[in-house]
Amino acid sequence: MTLFVSQIVDGLADGAIYASLALALVFSYRSTGIVNFAQGEMAMLSAYLVWQLMAWGMPLVPAALVSVVISFVAGALLYAAIVKPLSHASLLTVVSVLIGLYLALNSLAGFVWTYTIKAVPSLFPKAHIQLGAFSVSAETVGIIAVVGFVLLLLYLLFETTKIGLAMRGAASTPDSAVLVGVSAPVMLLIGWGIAAALGALSGILVAPRVFLNPTMMFGVIIYAFAAATLGGFDSVVGAVVGGLLVGVVENLVGTYIPWIGPDLKIIVALVLIFGTLLIKPDGLFGRKKVVRL
Repeated sequence: MTLFVSQIVDGLADGAIYASLALALVFSYRSTGIVNFAQGEMAMLSAYLVWQLMAWGMPLVPAALVSVVISFVAGALLYAAIVKPLSHASLLTVVSVLIGLYLALNSLAGFVWTYTIKAVPSLFPKAHIQLGAFSVSAETVGIIAVVGFVLLLLYLLFETTKIGLAMRGAASTPDSAVLVGVSAPVMLLIGWGIAAALGALSGILVAPRVFLNPTMMFGVIIYAFAAATLGGFDSVVGAVVGGLLVGVVENLVGTYIPWIGPDLKIIVALVLIFGTLLIKPDGLFGRKKVVRL
């Protein structure tokens, strides 16, 4: 029983990381209708930025905050420079460009920082919190708390501020938003900036767990895609729920199915993606598109 509860708690911590990256995917998709295949590599570069700032003498927490801010700006600039000019291009062209961006960012990281594995310290102390008969690491509690706090900020942004309402309007009905004075391009630019900042958070949280290298986000982005697919690519709540479910399920499967173990857990993400697309393509919380004939 202790092992079962421990795996669920650890799965929630992993799932919180997947949820933050899935949120980034959902934000970019809801803003522009485009899935950003380079989201994981953008998060990886944010983690490298933290390492570089620390190498220059900056403490960990300020380095992480600076990285998130720079990632927001970089995400907005990428939208303005690459995504916006493709607004009338074919889907194949857009996908090709974003895959090319993925390869370019991966190569850039390898060129600048080499492919040698680097260590990034965790934001949280290496301690354990005793809860009755169960012991939980401070990192696990910290990850869940940080992602939960970010979700609260996002909720407040979209539900209590004018800019949040404008972003929701620009994402759902851009033509109508323009008629009431909302600048849809600016809102979409901010949306991609927020997506990049959320991805940066994911990269910073996962780097201490998998070590820093140019390919560190490959597995994480697949889990994030599984979370977004399971929850629904147009649902913020779905991204969170999907991320937590994916984290718990892959942890339990890796523990209790011997032939899978920790090395083949990525099968869980692939099965969830294919299963969801076959059974419920819109996801658990996705909205079905209604087309008027």
